[in-house]
Amino acid sequence: MTPALHAYRFLTAALSPLAGFVLRSRVSKGKEDYLRLHERYAKRLPSRRSAAPLIWLHGASVGESRLLLELGNRILAERPDVTLLFTSQTQTSAKLLGPILPDSALHAMAPMDTPGTARRFIRHWQPDLCIFGEGEFWPNLILEAGRAGARRALINGRMTEGSARGWERLRNSFRHLVGGFDVVLAADEDTALRLANLLGKPVTCAGNLKSALPPPGAGEVDLQRFHEGFKGLRKCYLAASTHAEEEVLFLDAMKAAPDAALIIAPRHPERGPLIEDMLKKKNIPYARRSRGETPNLRTRVLLADTMGEMGLWYRLSDAVYLGGGHAPGVGGHNPLEPIRLGKPVVSGPDVFNFASMMKDFETRGLVRLLKTPKAIGRALVTMAPPSTASLDMLAHEADAPMQVTLEAILPLIPARRDLV
Repeated sequence: MTPALHAYRFLTAALSPLAGFVLRSRVSKGKEDYLRLHERYAKRLPSRRSAAPLIWLHGASVGESRLLLELGNRILAERPDVTLLFTSQTQTSAKLLGPILPDSALHAMAPMDTPGTARRFIRHWQPDLCIFGEGEFWPNLILEAGRAGARRALINGRMTEGSARGWERLRNSFRHLVGGFDVVLAADEDTALRLANLLGKPVTCAGNLKSALPPPGAGEVDLQRFHEGFKGLRKCYLAASTHAEEEVLFLDAMKAAPDAALIIAPRHPERGPLIEDMLKKKNIPYARRSRGETPNLRTRVLLADTMGEMGLWYRLSDAVYLGGGHAPGVGGHNPLEPIRLGKPVVSGPDVFNFASMMKDFETRGLVRLLKTPKAIGRALVTMAPPSTASLDMLAHEADAPMQVTLEAILPLIPARRDLV
C-alpha cells in the first residue's frame, strides 16, 4: 500500500469518532434519514437471503442509481439466480430506488468510508462482485473488497481533466486502488485516455450507459390534466435540474416569452422553499407541486419540487433549459432524457462532466450551450425540436454501451455456491 493510502486510512480512522456529529448535522438539514443512520455505520444490516452470488452495485446519486438499476435488471435477465445489493449516498436516490427494486434486490445507504465501517460492510455482505458506477473511488471500501477476494469493476467511468490532474499527483495510489479491478470501462473517449494514462494500460470506452436508460414515464391522466389546466394554448418552458441562481437566470431568460407557462424543477427538491421565496419577492404567480397546489391558466410558474415526475414535466414542455451548466463546480447534467423525448435543449457552458457528449450533440444541433439570459431565452423560443432522423440515430446508438458492459461483467459472476 502506498504512503498516501496509509495516510488516508489513518486519517479516516482517526476522524471516525466525529462521524456521529456530521451525520446528525445532516439529519437536521434533511440530508439523512435518522432511521437509516445505522446503515451508514454498516450495523444492524439484514442478512443475506440465500447462497446465491451477491452483486454489490454502488452509485452516488439519482443518475448513477438509475443506471445501476437498469444494469442490475439486465444482469437478472441473464442470471436470475443472483442477489443484487444497491447502495447510494443520497436520500433522493434511496427514495427513487426503494419502490422499484426487483424482488431479488436490496437497498442500503452507502457505508461511510472508514476502515472499521468498510470492514464490517464487506464481512457482512461477502459480495462476490462489486460494481462501482462512474467515479466512486472509496479507498477503504475498495481495499476491503479486494482483501476479501471480491471481483471489482468500474463501469461508465467518468473523469474530468481536473480530477485526472489531481490523481496524477497520486498516480501510484490510483494504480493500487483501480489497477487491480477486473474490469474498467469508460463512458467517453476522453475518460478512457485519462484512465489509461493513470493506470498505464489501455482502457475500453464502452460509451455512456445512460443512453440505454428509457426516458422517464408520465401518467396520461396527469399529463392531460396539466396540459388543459396549466399549459393550455401557451408555450411551456422547463428549467430542469437547476441549482442555486440558475432559477433566476431562467426567469430572466424567459422575459423573451412573457405569456408562456414555466416549470422549475430543481435538482434538489429540498430547495423548494428558497425558490418559493424568490418567486414571492418577484411577485410571480406560482403554484408549488409539493404542497399539492393546482396551477391554472393564469399561473406563470409551476414549482415542481417533487421526485419522480420529470417525465411529466419534460412532456409538457416545448423546450428545456438544463441546469448545472451555470452552477460553479457542478459540470452540467446529462441531456439525453429531454432530447430523446424530442425537446430542444439549452444549457450553460460549464459542462465538463459531459464535455464529449455535449460537443457531439451541439454539432448535431441537439443542444446549445449559451452564457447569457438573453441568448438562452432567444434559443428556447426559436430552436426546432430534434429531427426524426436524429432521434432514430440516437435510438440506434443507445443500447451498444449496455451490451459492451454486460459482456464484460457477466463472466465475473460466479456460479451459485454455499455460504461458509
